[in-house]
Amino acid sequence: MTQIPNDLSAALTANGYNFPPAVSERLLAYLQLLEKWNQVFNLTAINEIGEMIPLHILDSLAITPFLTGKRIIDVGTGAGLPGIPLALTQPDKEFFLLDSNGKKTRFLNQVKLELGIKNIEIITARAEDFTAPAPFDSIVSRAFSSIPVMLAVTQHLVAHDGQFIAMKGTFPQQEIEQIPADFRVLEVHKLSITGLSAQRHVVCIKRL
Repeated sequence: MTQIPNDLSAALTANGYNFPPAVSERLLAYLQLLEKWNQVFNLTAINEIGEMIPLHILDSLAITPFLTGKRIIDVGTGAGLPGIPLALTQPDKEFFLLDSNGKKTRFLNQVKLELGIKNIEIITARAEDFTAPAPFDSIVSRAFSSIPVMLAVTQHLVAHDGQFIAMKGTFPQQEIEQIPADFRVLEVHKLSITGLSAQRHVVCIKRL
């Protein structure tokens, strides 16, 4: 059985997460794969697991309360953030991880295979070119683009009562002001993540 570092266990506990040991072990295994592949493929600017825990795992899990529905697409997922941590901790939902970079989706397919993740599908495509067989309840983006661009290239993917969830650092005032009139900001949540000093905000949006 994989030894879970105290800092991962402590970080999860400090942020109110009480996952079964098997889930924590898979989160760690994902970080170990990311650290290994990152040496060759430059998947993320964060190189060490100790830094990845708050910046990748905790940051990803922080949007859990704002997800709606069962079908969720992570647009511009990159190294699988936030999609992989969310899928590992919410096995009852379906996660679709989309990125146009084949190098990154090859890594994600390896993660899916090695960790045996059943509730994810990896898609290599540009968001504006992707057509899904069914719409999505939540469309998530973490480091994809500005909010107006995100809405423009993903609006064809959202369900009638679905929502867009944009993960941001500082309060994105200018981006919010540029949102087209046929969309409405539901709420902007300022996140408090123990162990992460940088500002984090989540903008929840619906199409009118």
